[in-house]
Amino acid sequence: MDIIINSFKHLNDPEFLIQYGGLTLLVISIFGETGLFFGFIFPSDSLLFISGIMCGTPYLHTSLSILIPALCLAAFIGNSTGYFVGKKMGQALNKKPDSLLFKRKYIDNTTEYYLKHGAKTITIGQFIPFIRTFSPVLAGTSGIAFKKFICYNALGGILWISSYILIGFFLGQIFPNLKDYLVYITAGIIGLSAIPIIITLVKKSQNK
Repeated sequence: MDIIINSFKHLNDPEFLIQYGGLTLLVISIFGETGLFFGFIFPSDSLLFISGIMCGTPYLHTSLSILIPALCLAAFIGNSTGYFVGKKMGQALNKKPDSLLFKRKYIDNTTEYYLKHGAKTITIGQFIPFIRTFSPVLAGTSGIAFKKFICYNALGGILWISSYILIGFFLGQIFPNLKDYLVYITAGIIGLSAIPIIITLVKKSQNK
């Protein structure tokens, strides 16, 4: 119980999470961010990159051949969970009459958007915090076919997981002292991850 409590206290400390939680906590984090509504609290981008740096070291006794497939599977299952949650919500919303806060056209507009851009959103959205948490839910709500969703879900998850881990791994091999700068690396990744969100917010404010 103490380990679980300490893990929640250090949610924004990827180095701590990896050292004390290992592969199990990495899997939980990736599944949580892609499959649960509150999953965006997990610093998954930082976790992936730093796990690549630590892979095969005393801090993370796991090889790349195990780490990458395990986390890709966690992302796949998480995204699929989000999809079916959204599909269940969509069924309920389809029966809901229009009200002051809810209009049927909201669902129709979402469905139209996903039919046109769903594949791109699912794949590229894996690289953007918040979007990768809610995109699968919206895909399910909009009624996009699961066969189509599952293909782009797998593609996006593999690209996201593999790229972050492999970049971290190879940089760690080239610069052995990189582990001494994990605090700065984490801050940098969080900053870079926020850029697409900031750009979107700026564009929206300019269009008003």
